[in-house]
Amino acid sequence: MKIGNAGIEFVRGDITDVTADAIVNAANSRLAGGGGVDGAIHRIGGPSITQECSAIGGCPTGGAVATGAGDLKARYVIHAVAPVYSGLPKDALLLASAYAMALSIAEERGLQSIAFPSLGTGAYRYPIDEAAAIALRTVADHLRSGSSIERVTFVLFSDADLESYRRAAGRIASQNAP
Repeated sequence: MKIGNAGIEFVRGDITDVTADAIVNAANSRLAGGGGVDGAIHRIGGPSITQECSAIGGCPTGGAVATGAGDLKARYVIHAVAPVYSGLPKDALLLASAYAMALSIAEERGLQSIAFPSLGTGAYRYPIDEAAAIALRTVADHLRSGSSIERVTFVLFSDADLESYRRAAGRIASQNAP
C-alpha cells in the first residue's frame, strides 16, 4: 500500500527481528517491561533499554517515548502506551494518540522507517478489527500530511491479525480512490 511517498507493508512475524530505524514497543505506562512484545523487546534488546526506561520513569496512556535499541536491529525503540480496552469512546482517541505520538517522535529524529506491532490488542484486549482501522487511519493521515517516513511496517503476531490489517487497508484504499 502506498500513501504519499511512503509504503505501508504488513508482515507476520517477530518485531524484534525487524531492521528499521525504529521499532515501536507496546509498552505499559511504567515502561517496566512485561509480557508479549514488551517483554521480548526488553529481553532481546538487553539491559540498556530497561535502564533508559527506568531513567525516563513512565509514560501516560496515549503517549510515547524513545530509547536506544540496545541489541536490536533498530536504532531506536519508541515505547507507545495503548489504552486498556473499556469500550468507551476515549479508547479510540488514546489508541490513535499512541500511534500519532510514535510517528511524531520518528519525525523529530528524521527517521525513514518505522515498524509497529498491533498496539493494545494483546493483554489490553483492544478488538483487532477496530484497532487495525484506527492504526491505519492514523498512519495514513500522518503520511498524507507530509513526512520523512518512507516505510511503515506492521509486524503482526498471527495470520488472523495480518488479515485484519489487510482488510482495514483495503477499506482505507477504497475510501481514498478517486
